[in-house]
Amino acid sequence: MLNKKPSFTENVNLMVNNAVNKSRFSQNFIELLSKNHSTIKLNFPVMVKNKTQMFTGYRSVHTLHKLPSKGGIRYAPTVNPNTIEALAALMTYKCAVVEVPFGGSKGGLLIDKSKYQKSDLERITKKFSVELTKSGFLSPATNVPAPDVGTGAQEMAWFVEGYKSLHSEDINHTACVTGKPVELGGIVGRDEATGRGVAEALIEFFRHLKEVKKSKLNNILKDNSIVIQGVGKVGYHFLKSLFHLYPNCKIIAILEHNGSLISPEGIDIPLFLKKYESQKDISKIKIPKTKFQNENAIEKFPCDILVPCAKENVIDQKIAKIIKTKLIIEAANGPVTFNGDQILRKRGITVLPDIYINAGGVVVSYFEWVKNISQIRFGRLRKRFDEDRESSIVSAIEQTTKKKLPPFLRDKIIHGASELDYVRSGLEDAMRNAFIDICKIKNNNKTFSFRDATYILALKRLEKTHLNLGL
Repeated sequence: MLNKKPSFTENVNLMVNNAVNKSRFSQNFIELLSKNHSTIKLNFPVMVKNKTQMFTGYRSVHTLHKLPSKGGIRYAPTVNPNTIEALAALMTYKCAVVEVPFGGSKGGLLIDKSKYQKSDLERITKKFSVELTKSGFLSPATNVPAPDVGTGAQEMAWFVEGYKSLHSEDINHTACVTGKPVELGGIVGRDEATGRGVAEALIEFFRHLKEVKKSKLNNILKDNSIVIQGVGKVGYHFLKSLFHLYPNCKIIAILEHNGSLISPEGIDIPLFLKKYESQKDISKIKIPKTKFQNENAIEKFPCDILVPCAKENVIDQKIAKIIKTKLIIEAANGPVTFNGDQILRKRGITVLPDIYINAGGVVVSYFEWVKNISQIRFGRLRKRFDEDRESSIVSAIEQTTKKKLPPFLRDKIIHGASELDYVRSGLEDAMRNAFIDICKIKNNNKTFSFRDATYILALKRLEKTHLNLGL
């Protein structure tokens, strides 16, 4: 198998089977998970520039053990059913790892967005959403998409309109997708969710010093060099969140499609983020003690921690043999192939797998869906009540001690939680608890990698659900 290059779907199945072989599961259950429940291909016409064009879209559902099925929709010229089915399967395992009560799904539209104006994309997206709705693949109760590569809040708003045009009576229509603009039922903190979840996972890893020691890393996060590949939505928010949560991190290189920014002493990330917001091109960003170069091959940047945030299959068996790092954080979906993973394991390089690392997006998507179904934003009922109560407690302390608390401390104590506070707290809780559960399984068997333990955790939870349902 090491000489064959598996497809993305085969990579996912190989990793699942590898975990299955290291634990006991019902063969019927494993057979059930090996195939996606359903995949639809939609060919539909749209009038663009006074000419009818045909577009092709896909939506795949991996499991129906819990509803709705959840997963993003990507817009790209490389969209194909193989990748969509693999990503749908990953969503099933991802939801199980972080205990989000959804099944796994994924979708895509075969399109090069750069060739169309905004008004064209609006018509195309609304038509796509109508076709998905008519086919039963878009609904707040059964199938809920979210942003992915090439899509964002604007596309999600158009999807809502498409669904609503067929189901205007559905009071829960805004819950048919997540990742919407906040003004249309979205949730504060969704844009940053996946990247922030990656940062929370990395920080949690360094709370487990035995695991840090096994990976031959320095005990303190700031004493390790970090290289990040890709500054899209995930990479950008990972950097922003990491420096909000842990300001002293040392990022020595940022890799993009057109080159890299490097600084052995560590890039000034707050300055980089400020400039990147306006430039969007790392080759044009000037930062003291940092230089740009055309080289961007991931294996050319030795580091302690590597964070691939770009795309799948960037670390295959060839790259895995020569890459120089101690810890890989899979922020992208499937950046390490199965064959590459086997080589990294033999070399003693720790890999934290994608189905855990980038699960922050679906965690906060779940919060948004709950918000839409309940028809009320988080914190609205309690914020002022909590502030009044805490203010009374602080006043009582000050009167009793006859001492005033420092203003910054008083404000921190009295502050009532906003929706963003609740979202960030829930995300941190999900990422920390999942890592603890993964470690429990990993430490029960010395031969288990983090990937083995994570898939076994997901499979055990899925098996229990399926057996209880009698599937």
